Amino acid sequence: MQAAPKYTAKYTAARALSLGLGLALLTALLAVLALGLGAVQTPAAEVVQVLLGRGDDLTRQLVLELRAPRIIVALLSGAMFAASGAMMQGIIRNPLASPDIIGVGAGAGLAATLFLLAWPAAPAGGLPFAALLGAWAGFGLVLLLAREGGKNQNTLHPVRLALVGVAVAAALGAVQQLVLVRAPDGLGSALSFLTGTVYGADSVRVARLWPWALVLLPLALLCARTLDVLSLGEDLATSLGSRVGVSRLFGLAVAVALAGAAVTGAGILGFVGLLAPHLARLLVGAKHARLLPVSMLLGALLVLAADTLGRTLLPPLEVPAGILTTLVGAPYFLFLLRKTR
Repeated sequence: MQAAPKYTAKYTAARALSLGLGLALLTALLAVLALGLGAVQTPAAEVVQVLLGRGDDLTRQLVLELRAPRIIVALLSGAMFAASGAMMQGIIRNPLASPDIIGVGAGAGLAATLFLLAWPAAPAGGLPFAALLGAWAGFGLVLLLAREGGKNQNTLHPVRLALVGVAVAAALGAVQQLVLVRAPDGLGSALSFLTGTVYGADSVRVARLWPWALVLLPLALLCARTLDVLSLGEDLATSLGSRVGVSRLFGLAVAVALAGAAVTGAGILGFVGLLAPHLARLLVGAKHARLLPVSMLLGALLVLAADTLGRTLLPPLEVPAGILTTLVGAPYFLFLLRKTR
């Protein structure tokens, strides 16, 4: 299990605030730059004119209707995956916990796929609820298989949880791919976003995602103090007056809901929920009041950068953002496996 967090003097509130402001500024600059990049290049000056309510109709359509929705989806999905990973790592006290590694993302993706196949004309608002049920099913399956027997049945060894999670996620992902291959003509392309990309994001997908982000991201921030207490261990948390069972269940509900909703926006983006919290912890320490907002900013920045790079490397072809995040996150995951022995 992960050791209790250590708070050192170098992780100050002023440092976290300055880093947060810097990351927010960098993300905003990249978002403006991304509005002008793609198969058809748009100068930054024209992008700014469009954002100020000026510019010609063609440029406005390209920037606001085609590129702006995918940037919003990338930012929201990245922030939600990162917040989910940070909460899971704190609640389970496992440095290898993240939505895509412990089956949450794969379960949500499979449930969303089956929902769209069964009810292709269903309202867009119903998809996140289906994904949420699938996320809980995938997470529950991993917890069931990862628990040790005997006296240690309530413990979750970090590497055991990670390896079982990878196996379950691979199995659920294979079922999802089989379903996608056998999907009716025309519906397969509509389901392609579940493979880990924000390509084709439109106002409908934004409308499906932002209400969940508006509720769940602030709720995650409100859980910061509870996560700090849970990180100390069950015995110490109980002695401090915390209702550990209720707090853990509520925190997991928020974390799983974040990941489930994010999947409906950008599919399964590999390792965002693992990488962003670890980078945030290196920058601002383990206190969740600082860790969570910085993780959200890093997750949003990571997904936006991956999407922007993916559509500018080989235009007009696009490299899915999930491939790029996996290329970065997979080596780090192997490093963590080795580090935890």
